[in-house]
Parts: sequence; C-alpha cells; structure tokens
Amino acid sequence: MASSGSGYDLSSSTFSPDGRIFQVEYAHKAVENAGTALGLRCSDGVVLAVEKPLITKMLVKETTGRRVHTVDEYAGVAITGFVSDGRQIVNRAREEASNYDETYGTKIPPRTLANRLSAYVHYFTLHGALRPFGCSTLIAAYDPATKHHSLHMVEPSGVTYEYYGAAAGRGRQPARTEMEKLAINPKQVAASSGDGGGEGELITCAEAVKQLAKIIYTLHDEAKDKPFELEMSWLCEGSGWKHVGVPKKVIAEATVWAKKEIEEAEGEESEEDDDEMEE
Repeated sequence: MASSGSGYDLSSSTFSPDGRIFQVEYAHKAVENAGTALGLRCSDGVVLAVEKPLITKMLVKETTGRRVHTVDEYAGVAITGFVSDGRQIVNRAREEASNYDETYGTKIPPRTLANRLSAYVHYFTLHGALRPFGCSTLIAAYDPATKHHSLHMVEPSGVTYEYYGAAAGRGRQPARTEMEKLAINPKQVAASSGDGGGEGELITCAEAVKQLAKIIYTLHDEAKDKPFELEMSWLCEGSGWKHVGVPKKVIAEATVWAKKEIEEAEGEESEEDDDEMEE
C-alpha cells in the first residue's frame, strides 16, 4: 500500500493505511545517517562510546558538538543524530534527575530516568504541531539504593529498552553483530562456562573500552567518511560509580590497540586470499 509518504507524512499524528507513521520513520533515518553510538553493560560498570564527525579541520573539537554528557552524579547519556535535538533531551534528563532528587531525596533510578525520557520523546510524536526528535539516546546509570547499574536506549519513536549492548547510528547493525560476540550476557556466559554462574567471566570496563574503539574504527571508512573524534565515558567501580569521561590516555591506548588488531586481521585475510589463489 502506501510505501512512500504520499500525503501521510505531513504530520506525525497521521497513520498511513498500512499503519506507519512516516515522520517517525524519517526521524529514525536521521539517526541512521549520523555517527555511531555504542554502549556496553559490563561486570563492573557501563561504557559509552560515540563517533563524533569533525566537519572541518578548523573545528575546536574539545569543546564543540559533544555527544556524551553527564546528567546526574550517577547517570550519563550519549546521543547521536541531530545534536541540537539531543541537547534538548539532555536538558530534560537533567531536569528529571534534579526534580526526582528534590522530591524524594534520593538519586533517580535508571529505569525511571529512561521511562521519563521516553515519555517526553513520545509526546513529540502525538501532536501535529510538533515533530519527532531526530536523535537516539543511550543512558548509562547506577542506582545507589539497589547497587545496580544498567544501560538503556531511547529511540525517536519514544520506545525504550534495557540492553547488555546497544548501538545506534550509521553502523548500528554491524556493531550489534560484533557486540554479540563479546561476553556481555550473563546467561550466555553461564551456559558456555557450564558452572551456572559466569559473572566473573563477563567483560570488564577496561576491556570494553578497547573493544568499542575497535568496533568504531572497523566501521569507519577513511575513503568515504569524515575524520572523527572518539568520545568515551564510563561509570564503574573505579570511578566510584560516578559518570565521568574515560581518561584521554586510556582512549589513546585503546585506539592504538584497536588499529593494530584491525591491521593484523586484514593481514590474515589477505594471506588467506593469496593461499586460495595459489590453490
């Protein structure tokens, strides 16, 4: 039926005959055209990583167009898509965290923060005078009351889920494939180890920093894509469960390791191709 907008994409409050809301789909498309954002829930915390494209060589990259933000002492977000839209979501997240603390005298639980943000984003898909946010948001947070850390993602449609590993942006699908190979799901780790536990075998934040850097650099095509800066943050036992930026030295070491691993993998593939041609 209506495979294109054909008049049904003039408002986010209008369904097409086959049950689609094109304005929301266009918002998802805006996210898919933006830099890759990744998140991993580890045994000792959560790590966020974002590919921030550098639109010009004259850009002051340290202070411009940040994709990773702290919204509360124990919560942080990573955004990808329209940065200006993401800025409004970040401001809303800070308001929600502050209001919850003032009202209840305790830090906002991760699930509550994710649900309130998703309700806010969803509101913008219900009225014809508004447009959906062209931005996806990854939320890393820790609940001091339950001693539980978690990773959530809010999509432009207003849907939110909790993840062991989440990806958004241009390299979403291949990034998910690579993250599925990592030890991030306790049930899968326990099943593979056969001991019924497996928590100690889960990936750590230190290892996750290297793996996320490797995934982002693997997906980056230097011939087609613009240069980028790798933004990373974590909240973990080492940071006192506070959301802070990953030290630049750690990011630099992870970048060197990632590029070396990619070069070695490409070298092995070329050797295999040569062997096949000789046979």
